[in-house]
Amino acid sequence: TSRSKMSGDAHIDSQAKADRLLLALGEQLSLTGDAYDLVVIGGSALLALGLISRSTQDVDVVALAGDDGLYEALPLPKPLASACRRVARDLDLPEDWLNSQAAADMLRLGLPQGFFDRLATRDYGAFLTVRYASRFDQIHFKLHAAVDRGGGKHLSDLRELQPKEDELLAAARWARTHDPSDGFLAVLTDALAYFGIEDADLDA
Repeated sequence: TSRSKMSGDAHIDSQAKADRLLLALGEQLSLTGDAYDLVVIGGSALLALGLISRSTQDVDVVALAGDDGLYEALPLPKPLASACRRVARDLDLPEDWLNSQAAADMLRLGLPQGFFDRLATRDYGAFLTVRYASRFDQIHFKLHAAVDRGGGKHLSDLRELQPKEDELLAAARWARTHDPSDGFLAVLTDALAYFGIEDADLDA
């Protein structure tokens, strides 16, 4: 079996595991009649959309969606948090496998313009809808995370997304609205240079 085929099989398996978690959550919510519409970013969103191959069981919720747009998911509503704990118990996962802490500041400080219109929506039963951030928006989040928290998995994910120059520049300018400090700019400039972009005007 070729390495690429093995990688593809692992990718499919990882997607199936991620779907299993959310289907299980949807089943738990159906037992109590509580319905939720989650907006998800990060590795699990990339995995769900087939954009990365690494496995992850962490689901990062940036917001809840409602009739009036997006609103904060921190803390998670109690019925949703309870359902998550039951899934964690049943599938032997950490209780915080679905987490709104890590991405909370993204909504407060501002999501990329047009973010909501680019979301990909999937239903996991009648009581759970998940909206996944697009590849374009994930480039924004991954560049910011790679600069803010150090390369690691964020830089690896960003490489796998194969961003174009205009996408990276848009992401960099957005990232500057979250952290305008000189220190952040210096690391951001180095990150762009890593992708072959020199002397970028990040204030445009």
